[in-house]
Amino acid sequence: MKTQGRKNVHGKGGVRFKTGWDQGRENAVLRNLTSQLIIAGHLTTTYSTAKKVQRKVERMVSYAKKGDLASRRLAAAFVREQIVDQATGQDAVQKLFAVYGPKYQDRQGGYTRVLRLANRRGDNAPMAIISFVD
Repeated sequence: MKTQGRKNVHGKGGVRFKTGWDQGRENAVLRNLTSQLIIAGHLTTTYSTAKKVQRKVERMVSYAKKGDLASRRLAAAFVREQIVDQATGQDAVQKLFAVYGPKYQDRQGGYTRVLRLANRRGDNAPMAIISFVD
């Protein structure tokens, strides 16, 4: 019996572009990339992954704008405990609440941007840069 709905790349029904990972690995990748974006301010990845990371980072910045203890715990449950500055011992969650929360206090969403790049040379995957807006 034929499948209903849109076809993906391999001719099976379902979503057209999706990562070939199970749910646990996808969550781990999104946590790592979200933490790296908070630490570095920008990163390069595939376009579909950048759009998924964008949704997670927007939520984390919204938590940082609230600034209460419950929001801090929700953000700390998702963001990795990576040290940003060795001298001060500041980690990614502390940077999120100290830098990005006050920076975007008056902004109603749209904290990040995704810019398309040329396709990756090895497998022709569409690439993108995700970064915080100024």
